[in-house]
Amino acid sequence: MTPMLWGAGVLVSLLALLAVGTPIAFALGFVSIMALILADGWGSVSILGETFFGGLASFGLVSIPMFILMGAAVASSPAGKDLYEALDRWLNRVPGGLVLSNLGACSIFAALSGSSPATCAAIGKMGIPEMTKRGYPNEIAAGSIAAGGTLGILIPPSITMIVYGIATETSIGRLFLAGLLPGVMLTALFMAWTIYDCRRRGVGLDMLGRRFSFRERVEVLPRVLPFVGIIVAILYVLYGGVATPSEAAGVGALFCLIFVALIYRLWKLSLYSSLFRDTLKESVMIMMIIGASELFSFALSSLFITQTIAEWIAALDVNKWVLMAIINLFLLFAGFFLPPVAVILMTAPILLPIIIQAGFDPYWFAVVLTINMEIGLITPPVGLNLYVINGIAPSISLPEILRGSIPYVGCMVVGIVLLCLMPEIALWLPNLVMGPGL
Repeated sequence: MTPMLWGAGVLVSLLALLAVGTPIAFALGFVSIMALILADGWGSVSILGETFFGGLASFGLVSIPMFILMGAAVASSPAGKDLYEALDRWLNRVPGGLVLSNLGACSIFAALSGSSPATCAAIGKMGIPEMTKRGYPNEIAAGSIAAGGTLGILIPPSITMIVYGIATETSIGRLFLAGLLPGVMLTALFMAWTIYDCRRRGVGLDMLGRRFSFRERVEVLPRVLPFVGIIVAILYVLYGGVATPSEAAGVGALFCLIFVALIYRLWKLSLYSSLFRDTLKESVMIMMIIGASELFSFALSSLFITQTIAEWIAALDVNKWVLMAIINLFLLFAGFFLPPVAVILMTAPILLPIIIQAGFDPYWFAVVLTINMEIGLITPPVGLNLYVINGIAPSISLPEILRGSIPYVGCMVVGIVLLCLMPEIALWLPNLVMGPGL
């Protein structure tokens, strides 16, 4: 069989397993093992364990459970509610101010958690009931949270950026810096669309006449600012060369736990046992996907599928922007079916040499790839954030959530176009702080 036939067989088998509900890690692992056995015989089984655990033998992966723990500590406490309340009091004078408060809370919480589903769940539990109570349509209430939650994989510290850095052997600190301004840009695009949409529909205008005193606006800040301070401190120690991402994540998680206990007087051990259990479950899930993806990458390479695809793309006699458009369409398609971590681990090592050869910056490409993954989080058939929102607000149907999130997909496409026209949006800050890259 030719490499392309092997590739087609592997892809069809993988999609078939995913279609019947097989967990991603097991689907990747099973397809990889069977492909290697069919191609090289049972002798290939002897190296599977070493390959699987080799994918996990990176100190940088320690930061993933630490960042998950940091986000879980905030999500399990009233900190998220206070963050939401603080933003609501400052933005109530703007049309659709409550939706803007949710988007702002999503962007800040994203920086604390690094996870889109966690951001969706934490802010959605508070924001969606409050918006529907104040007369916002279900589409706006659910769609804005689903879209805002996607910021969790772009605004640093981002778990997917860590995975990309490990998979491509690029600087995680530079990746974090590259995602910061695009994350702010996407937040601004989301807010601009929200203001326009609320004015067009005539909703969210009832709060314009309500005034909060300066005292009311600042009284909640002492409970919120310590957590914002953790974000600033993590960014400082990372970019100041004081600590590695793993060390910064560990200290950040510790201080989140300390602040939650001290500020909100949460001393019950049952809270922390469930917090650590949820962190462990999500971390193991991600680690299993990483290990299985290493097997999958090894199988693709052994069958010369990776090399053949790379040669085919590289041989395309097209303008580099046409090439980038093809890659974007491929990433969008992959994001429709697979979560960001799996897509990055499976595609980044293949695409990185191609985009570098075409003259694109790998850190800029990481941001473009991540925004494509954000689109996949709010589009069917997988659309993880859509199901998270439906789970916390079952009274809102999936079609309503999807209708509300589609305009924000348009904002992300605009964001990708702006990044293509002005790559410095992603590259200016890392070049300023850490010097010129590749």
